[in-house]
Amino acid sequence: MRPRSVVIIGMSSKPGAPSAGVLKNLLANGYQGDIYLVGRSGGLIDGRPCRTSLDEIPERVELAIITIPANAVRDAIADCIRCKVKSAVCFASGFAEMGEEGRLQQQEIGRMAREGGLALIGPNCVGYFNYVDTFAVMLVELEPIKRLAEDAGPAIAVVAQSGGIGAHIAASLGARGLPISYMMTTGNEADLGLSELIEFFARDPHTEVVLVYAEQIRRPADLLAAAKVARSTGTAIAIYHPGRSARAQSAAASHTGALAGDYAAMRTIVEHSGIAMVDTLEQLIDLGPLLLRFPHGTLGGLGVITGSGAICAIIQDYSEVVGLLVPALDEAQAEVLRQHLPEFTTPRNPLDLGTVIVWQPDLVRLATIALLADKEVGSVMISFPYADGGLAVAWMEAIVAGSRASTKPLIYVIHNEDIGLPSVALEIARENKVVIMRSPERAMRALAALNAYRRFEARIATEAGLAVSPGQTPKAKAGRSTGALTEWVGKEVLASVGVPIPRGRLATTAEEAVEISRETGFPVVLKAQAASLAHKSDAGGVLLNIMNESALRDAWSRMYANVEKAKPGLKLEGLLVEAMSPRGLELVVGARRDPQWGPILLLGIGGVWIEAFQDIRLLPATATDQEIIEELFLLRGAKLLRGFRGAPPVDVAAVATVARKVAALMSSWQEIAEIDINPLVAFPEGEGVIALDALIVLGS
Repeated sequence: MRPRSVVIIGMSSKPGAPSAGVLKNLLANGYQGDIYLVGRSGGLIDGRPCRTSLDEIPERVELAIITIPANAVRDAIADCIRCKVKSAVCFASGFAEMGEEGRLQQQEIGRMAREGGLALIGPNCVGYFNYVDTFAVMLVELEPIKRLAEDAGPAIAVVAQSGGIGAHIAASLGARGLPISYMMTTGNEADLGLSELIEFFARDPHTEVVLVYAEQIRRPADLLAAAKVARSTGTAIAIYHPGRSARAQSAAASHTGALAGDYAAMRTIVEHSGIAMVDTLEQLIDLGPLLLRFPHGTLGGLGVITGSGAICAIIQDYSEVVGLLVPALDEAQAEVLRQHLPEFTTPRNPLDLGTVIVWQPDLVRLATIALLADKEVGSVMISFPYADGGLAVAWMEAIVAGSRASTKPLIYVIHNEDIGLPSVALEIARENKVVIMRSPERAMRALAALNAYRRFEARIATEAGLAVSPGQTPKAKAGRSTGALTEWVGKEVLASVGVPIPRGRLATTAEEAVEISRETGFPVVLKAQAASLAHKSDAGGVLLNIMNESALRDAWSRMYANVEKAKPGLKLEGLLVEAMSPRGLELVVGARRDPQWGPILLLGIGGVWIEAFQDIRLLPATATDQEIIEELFLLRGAKLLRGFRGAPPVDVAAVATVARKVAALMSSWQEIAEIDINPLVAFPEGEGVIALDALIVLGS
């Protein structure tokens, strides 16, 4: 980041050569360290000696800037290691992005760098900016960068695996007058990557927020370790990671496997580590100033001040889309406002001040104070039309005065996409760090992301989990090492760790089935059992409400006939005979082991509804009972948990207990790839739950 000496490897005197641009960037930004040039032709370039080998340089160089083609990079890395160069940045493309051969070459240079003690950025990156020291290492020639002012306060660092995106984020932040400490592009990350840079920026005294564009998180454990460092230093991290459509929605052996896919698993663990995750690039850019300006912002609903009734309607609609509550205005604050508002203006949230703000701009200050003081309001959005000259200044001064004593996030939205604020108003805004945006929807998306971040920040998952002692781990019951267990085996495994299952067991003859039914009592359910029969109902392999022994014998014969017709030649292990369960709310509780991120817990509305609505929540396996219950009540169907249309509230505590036992089983038995309990029937409060169907899949 701030080397005392630099060598450009691959220096050329040819016009337009990348190495020439690198040199010009160093000089244009006032680099005061030693600059060495290495190139095949040697001689003088711009009055500087160009050596033909690193060995000719008289001192140990701190940074090598490698500007040569991919096929020469390995030798250059070897030269750097031999000459004890401390670090290097490599621009060359033609590695992992080109296929298997390039990937192997990239792995080799990464291995060499790590073993040789060379800190390497790239390949396939475009460079980086250090705004603190105005040090620029960039592949293309650019205008000099702007130094971070000493009195700028905390700043934002940008890390991106894409050079174009990194430059876009930095330029967008700069255009808003926001302080930037660093912009780093990491490319293919043969050695150093996102995690090392996040940790570096988390410890950097100039940086308080790190915005990250990631296309692949290559070392999850390192990222989580960096997140822990960031939490300890109070540095906020936000990541935009595209890829929700890739493999995450692919077919899997269970609902849990399909819904807790690669992207979903990554996002779940990353969010619970205290990192903000956003859905779009603009949301990442918009969240940056909020995290910087309001490091101690609180959770809560959205307060809105506007001069337009139409904006009120838009806000109410869009708040449901982004998941922001717009709470009713507290009566105490409403009474304060009544003393100042005209009779025709109703004090409420959203607050429509109408055109009176043109003649009485101080009402903006009073309204801002009132809404920020409301205990149910966690953030405020002020959404006004564009105004010229003095009125724009008056509104801005009112907003600054009204929000000065509050730490709650506030955004000022101007209803004009293309015209900037008058210069005096803009200067007031920047001096007082007012966050300005151009549309209510964009502001609300940013505030929703901030609210989600604060929620995860407030309840970082514990690392303990619910341990299952080795003696309880029921591996012997599985009878196999890979593939799906039959339902009756899966249920025995779950029962052994305390998950309630129906009374009953496997029968291999009709007489055994009758004997079991005498123990359980009628009515009973009959289920065909075979590891390869994942969808029993489709094959006629489930018969319900069997009321007596005669009906049971008839059902036995009928089920074998059904399965033979649907799956000719399929050999059944037998039929599971169980007592019919009372009605209750059908939920799903599952877990999936992601190969990179580990076990992920899934909760949702179950039965057939999981396929229809995919109403689910994901958590790490270390989630506590309280966290599980909180997530249950964030389901779209949460009304059903609280009691709906006369039904009593369900036993969410028992659901949480089962979820914790499932997570613990995954954590203690590493061979389990997936667990899917669907449905888990939840009864009224105090009456528990029961697992009516279960699937456990062992990995290869």
